[in-house]
Amino acid sequence: MNIQINPSIADSMSPPVMEARRWLDETPVNSRYPLINLSQAAPVAPPPPQLIEAMAEAMSNDPASHFYGPVLGLPELRAEIADMWGKYYRGEISPSQVAVTSGCNQAFTAAISAVARAGDAVVLPIPWYFNHKMWLDMMGIESRLLETGDDLIPCPEKAKSILSPNVKAIVLVSPNNPTGIEYPSRVVEDFYRLASERGVALILDETYRDFDSRSAAPHSLFANNGWDSAFIHLYSFSKAYRLTGHRVGAMIAAEKILAEAEKFLDTVSICPNQLGQRAALYGLRHLGPWLAEERREILRRKTAMTREFESLPGWHLKGCGAYFAYAEHPFEEESKSVVRRMLAEIGILALPGSMFVPPSLSRSGRKPIRFAFANSDVDGIREMFERLKKF
Repeated sequence: MNIQINPSIADSMSPPVMEARRWLDETPVNSRYPLINLSQAAPVAPPPPQLIEAMAEAMSNDPASHFYGPVLGLPELRAEIADMWGKYYRGEISPSQVAVTSGCNQAFTAAISAVARAGDAVVLPIPWYFNHKMWLDMMGIESRLLETGDDLIPCPEKAKSILSPNVKAIVLVSPNNPTGIEYPSRVVEDFYRLASERGVALILDETYRDFDSRSAAPHSLFANNGWDSAFIHLYSFSKAYRLTGHRVGAMIAAEKILAEAEKFLDTVSICPNQLGQRAALYGLRHLGPWLAEERREILRRKTAMTREFESLPGWHLKGCGAYFAYAEHPFEEESKSVVRRMLAEIGILALPGSMFVPPSLSRSGRKPIRFAFANSDVDGIREMFERLKKF
């Protein structure tokens, strides 16, 4: 082929979930064990019936649901987010500080595109969320890697030591993907102060906020006067209302940031999915009790994972929360080899820790495995551990 490939794209890692799907095609699975797929963090059921009915109603009777809409999203949805988030976090948020995006991944790409360019750097704790690392690589932006300790919680003091004039943002994900760790509020607030002092953006991805085990808001950043001078908040409706295929997320930031992000969003998608936005709006207004029960169910699964790992010889659970458990296996081989054997021998598909760290830190990826346990139920989790005991 004579066409030259962009090296920034070519040199980026391959999508891990897609690689795991290839393993399914390549691996003869033991017929005694039906597949338990814990590789991708996504709801396995469609939206609740009342939400499907609301979407059908909008599709049939709201002509605007089929047309282009505002680049930054439906005004009603932006206003609802501003109001509900303001009450939840006890802060002041204006609808003009809210953008609706095509999923949280797009919110991240828009935020990065607004604050950084090729040659800049962004602080990224490891283990990372792989799509974040991929986008930085594709943009020619350095990932300034922030190693975490045994508790897997990033340290603001360590971050301070790796900041430089070309660092434009610090990225946090809480509850974390891949570890499930819920970052303490003091840690998030210390990162905010650091970002404010150094004139960089703190980008906080709260995709899994609705499944945090804490009953109160996980931080108080929105309560700070002038919070938008250093803080960019990202959110996803995909997990909350099972809208993964409809691609609806949100970004809350300074109006100046959103004005720049709007250029990016207009170029790549023109507007967010109209039907998905109406579904998100319906969910915010009507599905509070339903979402509360979804959260309780995820917490039941978290409890089951924690309890079962305690009785699994040789394994060490390092983090568990939201959709994920991050555990170290007891075998001599690399985690990628272990997960391939798990798939072939006991029908469990998970992701190796090597997908969440750079090759230069391969030792920290040798042992961990990420289990997206929200894809199962409590009975499925028990079955998973029965298989692991035989593995």
